[in-house]
Amino acid sequence: MPKQIAVSWSGGKDSTLALNEIVNNTDYEVRSLITTVTEGYDRISIHGVRTELLEQQADSIGIPLQKVYIPKNSTNEQYESALKSVLLKFKKEGINEIVFGDIFLEDVKRYRDDLLATPDMKGIYPIWKKDSRELAERFIDLGFKAVTTCVDSQQLDKSFVGREYNYEFIDDLPDTADPCGENGEFHTFVYDGPLLNNKINFDKGEIVFRDNRFYYCDLLPD
Repeated sequence: MPKQIAVSWSGGKDSTLALNEIVNNTDYEVRSLITTVTEGYDRISIHGVRTELLEQQADSIGIPLQKVYIPKNSTNEQYESALKSVLLKFKKEGINEIVFGDIFLEDVKRYRDDLLATPDMKGIYPIWKKDSRELAERFIDLGFKAVTTCVDSQQLDKSFVGREYNYEFIDDLPDTADPCGENGEFHTFVYDGPLLNNKINFDKGEIVFRDNRFYYCDLLPD
């Protein structure tokens, strides 16, 4: 009998790659996607994507979506409390492992593993320690389509937000930037590709500058 698992889901390319690695593995059955949503904004935390698009994305993939609601300017304690309550719910449903799309940040992986230890759960990292450039190229070559929704102005300029994530985008990145944005350089929203039964349609709205640091491209449901 396959292990019952959930996937930590940002709606972006890394969690998509992680899910893509898992869905064809008969050892696992993905029961849920789990996404952190910021109350008030009603958007995916950090990525800034509207929950309406997130819901369309999950429906297109065909996996139930579990939202974890956190307040604006959430503290670590508030985030951890909200997440642990959902993890305990999963635990009661027989889900003991969570998939993450992390690539090489050891402190992030350690933080996740420590969080999962409390409810006696484990993390699965399908793309861990794989080459970022190769992962980026694999994402594109598989036929996935994504657009950048958030850019850190301390690492990239405004021109990178709202762009298609393709070979041209990767080639335009400065040498200091990771091709997968693993250091927080940018975040994406996946709107088409092999895992999705239907393309997610949207219009690009205004670009806003928040927290004196981040550029966000608002994606408007079509």
